[in-house]
Amino acid sequence: MSATTYNTFADTGYFANIANAARQLVAALFAVKPVVSQRNKEESLWWLNRLAADSELHSPNLAAELRYIASRG
Repeated sequence: MSATTYNTFADTGYFANIANAARQLVAALFAVKPVVSQRNKEESLWWLNRLAADSELHSPNLAAELRYIASRG
């Protein structure tokens, strides 16, 4: 059995401020979405549509799903 406790203290000292700033910096760095260029997006859509056309004869359901994914952009 584990006896884990969580205590919150209202530390307003120098090191607490540094820790809070570091925590906020890390959260902000990982919250940013990567930028996708318009050309890369268009190439991905073209690739999905081409893949759908190639699989149309042997797997029409897969082709429909690929076109749906491409339409969501």
